[in-house]
Amino acid sequence: MFTPMERRDFLSWSTHGLTATAAWHLLSRSDSLRAATIPGEAADPPPHLPARCKRVIHLYMCGGLSHLDSFDYKPLLEKYHGQSLPGSEKPETFFGKIGLLRKNDWEFRQHGQSGLWVSDLFPHLASVADELTVIRSMVADSANHTPATFQANTGFRLNGFPVLGSWMSYGLGCETDDLPAYVVLPDPRGFPAGGTINWSNGFLPARYQGVAFRTKGQPIDDLFPARPAGAPAGQSTFGSSDSEADTREFIAALNRHHQETRPESDLIARINSYELAAKMQLSVPRVTDLTGETAATQSDYGLDRAETAEFGRSCLLARRLLEHGVRFVQLFAGGSFGSPRINWDGHENMKENHSQEALRVDQPVAALLRDLRQRGMLDDTLVLFTTEFGRTPFAQSEANVLGGGRDHNMYGFSVWMAGGGLKHGMSYGATDDIGWKSVDQQVTWPDFHATVLRLLGIDHTRLTYYHNGIERRLTNVHGEVLQDILS
Repeated sequence: MFTPMERRDFLSWSTHGLTATAAWHLLSRSDSLRAATIPGEAADPPPHLPARCKRVIHLYMCGGLSHLDSFDYKPLLEKYHGQSLPGSEKPETFFGKIGLLRKNDWEFRQHGQSGLWVSDLFPHLASVADELTVIRSMVADSANHTPATFQANTGFRLNGFPVLGSWMSYGLGCETDDLPAYVVLPDPRGFPAGGTINWSNGFLPARYQGVAFRTKGQPIDDLFPARPAGAPAGQSTFGSSDSEADTREFIAALNRHHQETRPESDLIARINSYELAAKMQLSVPRVTDLTGETAATQSDYGLDRAETAEFGRSCLLARRLLEHGVRFVQLFAGGSFGSPRINWDGHENMKENHSQEALRVDQPVAALLRDLRQRGMLDDTLVLFTTEFGRTPFAQSEANVLGGGRDHNMYGFSVWMAGGGLKHGMSYGATDDIGWKSVDQQVTWPDFHATVLRLLGIDHTRLTYYHNGIERRLTNVHGEVLQDILS
């Protein structure tokens, strides 16, 4: 008859023997027991609520996508085009210059059975309009790229806080043994404002940080041992492959001896990271090899066109990573600063800037949604399409001048979601008649993050981590779930 063990006895037993090691490994993968058995895990482990989704793809448009030229149709801007801002209230702008009002640069049309308004800037996304849940009333706390980007990813304008992907990895763990739970695919042209901080684990344990993959060339630096110049295939810095295996076994024996005499969680975490790296030597080349995809699939994602090939590879790789058990994949479209611009920061010329950036992402993102739907994956996958802030309805220019660009706008902008647990083909909230300010059902980043966690079965008030005397959480002390967009 099985005799139940006390927790202390179990933990002592679990440090001895191969059978105990196997049991420990299996328990550590259990969502229900993981937090109780591994130091540093959530004290109140998810799922807290019925989950609608189990994985996320986050598409981040760096630089500030214009809501007025994409998903938030303002016909009154046609009427006021070339006129001064009406009324006595004047906005606090990033550069302090308020030019004349400008109409949208792309025509808007209603699409799909839902009749959702999408501009001609995104003709391919318009074809899947019935999959989209557009939030038109987002607000941010900064009109400066770097703190606004931090807030969009962490909920805070300062660095040092965990990003959404790290919180998800911390709360839900990983579904695979040979890939990270959280993978990042940066834009090959450059990192976003703030750099690698945008996939930082912050104060969470290091294993929850994002792992950046390249979408072409070697996916990860130093994944494989270096081979001396002129050395035959199979020989690394260790010498022969047999020498490498012997060396690894010797190091493992030393680690085991060290653990027996001085148990240290840091050493265990480091050993686990090395074990994952060894497994990734097999899994990463397999998952990043797109040659097995059909020609039709590659063409759908735009891999056969120079303009769409880079982001198309990222989108296709994101789908493959999800299929291999990765929980959270984050794609960045655009880098930080440069001349000419390599992001959505259309200060000088909206038509030129947004045409360039939309051409890169429109077809691949629409193909990703169709592909996920066709494979039966979209019902339990959440797709996020966000940016740090929107653009103003006037051009950044001197007074009484009609300029060609738009300024930063933290007072109102649009993002969208797609996937399981959402009402599709709908918009939520609204900005005013000229698209300057959010005036109906205002949504903050804590609200947005709380809703994302709810779709994953997580109560945002219960996913916490004790740090510097505070039970920290992604949403700080704020956040309301947007119940009206949930199915």
